Amino acid sequence: MKDKKLFAEDIAAEVRRDYEKRREDRKPLELQWQLNMNFVNGNQYMQILPTGDVDETGKQYFWQEREVYNHIASVLETRMSKLVRVNTGVTVRPFSNDESDIQSAKLSTALVSAVAEQNDLPSLINNAVAWSEVTGSCFFKVVWDKDEGEEIGRDGKNNPVRVGEARITVVPPFEIFPDNVCANSLDDCMSVIHAKAYPVDEIYDRWGVRVPGEEVNVFTLDNASVAGGLGYNASVGNVISSKTDGYAIVIERYTRPTKDKPEGELVITSGDKVLYIGALPYVTDVAGKKGFPFSQTTCIKKVGSFFGTSVVERMIPLQRSYNAVKNRKHEYLNRISMGILAVEDGSVDMDNLEEEGLSPGKVLIYRQGSNIPRFIETGSVPADFTYEEERLLSEFVTVSGVSELSKYSQTYGNMSGKAISLLVNQDDTRMSLSTTSLRLCIKRVCRMLLYLYKQFATQKRLKRIAGENGEPELTYFCGNDLQCEDIVFNTQDDVSESVADRRNMVLELIRMGVLTEADGSVSPRTKVKVLEMLGIGNWESAKDVDETQRKRAMRENLALGKERPSACPYDNHAIHIDEHVKCLLEDSVLKDEKLYKEMDAHIKEHQMFALADNQGATGQAVASEK
Repeated sequence: MKDKKLFAEDIAAEVRRDYEKRREDRKPLELQWQLNMNFVNGNQYMQILPTGDVDETGKQYFWQEREVYNHIASVLETRMSKLVRVNTGVTVRPFSNDESDIQSAKLSTALVSAVAEQNDLPSLINNAVAWSEVTGSCFFKVVWDKDEGEEIGRDGKNNPVRVGEARITVVPPFEIFPDNVCANSLDDCMSVIHAKAYPVDEIYDRWGVRVPGEEVNVFTLDNASVAGGLGYNASVGNVISSKTDGYAIVIERYTRPTKDKPEGELVITSGDKVLYIGALPYVTDVAGKKGFPFSQTTCIKKVGSFFGTSVVERMIPLQRSYNAVKNRKHEYLNRISMGILAVEDGSVDMDNLEEEGLSPGKVLIYRQGSNIPRFIETGSVPADFTYEEERLLSEFVTVSGVSELSKYSQTYGNMSGKAISLLVNQDDTRMSLSTTSLRLCIKRVCRMLLYLYKQFATQKRLKRIAGENGEPELTYFCGNDLQCEDIVFNTQDDVSESVADRRNMVLELIRMGVLTEADGSVSPRTKVKVLEMLGIGNWESAKDVDETQRKRAMRENLALGKERPSACPYDNHAIHIDEHVKCLLEDSVLKDEKLYKEMDAHIKEHQMFALADNQGATGQAVASEK
């Protein structure tokens, strides 16, 4: 028992040393991230000191103007508003044309959408985009939470046992430590550490191990009076590193599968305690291999670096120069408006003059025989200030890729619609690196979601998903019913497509007759889709009856071979026969003699109902003629 304890302490100490080494290697990047956060919040008089700290610079003179004219924040808001409009919906393509593969792909697509909605993926994307735009990188973590989902029983301690659900969280770059900061991506890393501070009580609840608290560095917001001007001070947000008690750092080290450890290794430690050690728990890599539960998105990919770079980092020198030009300009205006007074020594009461100045109507008493105090000519503000200010604003556009059209909805003179469209396309082209990275990141997250359900949903479970018409459906499935291989996006990147553009496109398609039937009518199913695309929503009362019949026929296809469904007099037999014949012609059914006979018998049952309906309709028609 004692040797086992020493063994655990050795492992915890080794993981801690590895974490500290990676943290030291990544420290220059952390300092830059902290500086970026301060500039975005408006504290733009910060700098990275040679000592390895981020600190503010004070005023050199009491009259110095140090206001902040934050263009970085407005550029960032514009970029983020475009990125969150990226269409991240995905579709799973069937492996083949067999009906079973088609239904499996549809189920997988619906499951991904349901789990994304359950985890509030749009909100997570907003959070990840904010981190990525400020620091250059952000990560999604996809894990299996066995304490979520429907309750299926009780354990020996009368605690609820649940089916489990996949859970998605956003992980800031401050918590990720790769084994090599020069690696190109997660795929090039052999191990990754996820270090996060947890309350000690939560650590005990999760892992059942009591660990002592430690001083943990966290980022907090504070007010700093570093701005202002002559006679006043202004407070700005300051992102500082502070220490907190009652927390402990939990270090999770994920190691890829190797020849010695074919299933990889996960070690979780806190302090000198080992919370968990074993194989990697999740299948997340292509071809069903165990891997890291992380997916990375970057603002701009940085060559030779694991972490991306941010446009904020590029705009910091411009922001500093712009603040300096504006403040020097205002100092010049202060000199012009307030004046600089030349006074002969001993000619006036200097204390009174410094305290009250030359107020309107003031009686100035000076010593007889001395020179009268006079103002020194300061001239006007040099035009170079204005030229430099305009040049810096144009450089903001060049560096950030966000033009006045996107930032202020402002055009250059009388521009044609085509010219405006070209400017919008140029802005979108500059943002394509960020949008592509985000879409690929979400695609990887969706693939990991399917892998987790395929791994852990070993028994049939009930899940509420959205059907093709948007109506909620309850379906039974297990992991073997899912496909994870081929995931594609629903549409192309639509960062520049507005709601108005989409509505105009739909109306134009209707006018051209693309969405109408041969007789010029619009089918009920198409009506529902058009209402959704126009933003009106899906009316539950407008459920497509034919679609309901088709889905019932598909359920009967899946049930055949396990049980014998019977045809119903209220079935639309033509639709049922079409769906059953399509399933009958699949190779898997043709090769299964028993299934083929059951399917053939079921089709003949529908044909008998259809024949009876036709004969009844013919008899009624003859009787009405007589």
